[in-house]
Amino acid sequence: MKEHDAIPLPDRMDYPHPQMIERAQAFYEEMRRRHTVREFSDQPVPREVIEYAVKAAGTAPSGANHQPWYFSIIGSAELKKELRERAEAEERAFYSGKAGEEWLDALTPLGTDDQKPYLETAPWIIAIFGQRKGGIRKGVERQNYYVPESVGIAMGFLISALHHSGVATLTHTPKPMTFLNDMCGRPASEKPYLLLVCGYPADGATVPVHAKVKKPFEEIADYR
Repeated sequence: MKEHDAIPLPDRMDYPHPQMIERAQAFYEEMRRRHTVREFSDQPVPREVIEYAVKAAGTAPSGANHQPWYFSIIGSAELKKELRERAEAEERAFYSGKAGEEWLDALTPLGTDDQKPYLETAPWIIAIFGQRKGGIRKGVERQNYYVPESVGIAMGFLISALHHSGVATLTHTPKPMTFLNDMCGRPASEKPYLLLVCGYPADGATVPVHAKVKKPFEEIADYR
């Protein structure tokens, strides 16, 4: 490796192989209990839970460690109402044919439509942006690298952290999403990637049977 500033590897935890397997299985069992829901309660979720989950997302690896993400956390009732109105306007166009028959057919088993009441009901909505320019220091304007990959990994961390905390989530991607820049006060150079709905499931919430179908290990991986 080229010469660079470095410190001894911190915080490393070593486990005997049986404990490693046990921990890996326990994490899998926890994550397989994660379900996307579309019916949310208005029951409050502590702000600290959301903040720690976002901090966890901020530890994700990224291109050149530039951390090219921004999380706009929406809790205001007024903003959530506006968000629902603007998102549903885009969704009406999407479900009216803009998406195309094949895409709409793929969504049929999930029962989705242009109505998004959870955008008002859930206590928190996190709008996630990718930054084309930035760098590791505030105020620095350098090229960021592997932005989609880095933001995608961070979003995975975020969803996992929220699930681990007992928060249900829903990934929502209205098309187009550029209205989020205006709503969240983010510059046009940032690309909105996702709305993450966060809260408790409503009483009687359901999950589509289709969503429970997961590919087995043999269909998603192999050894070489």
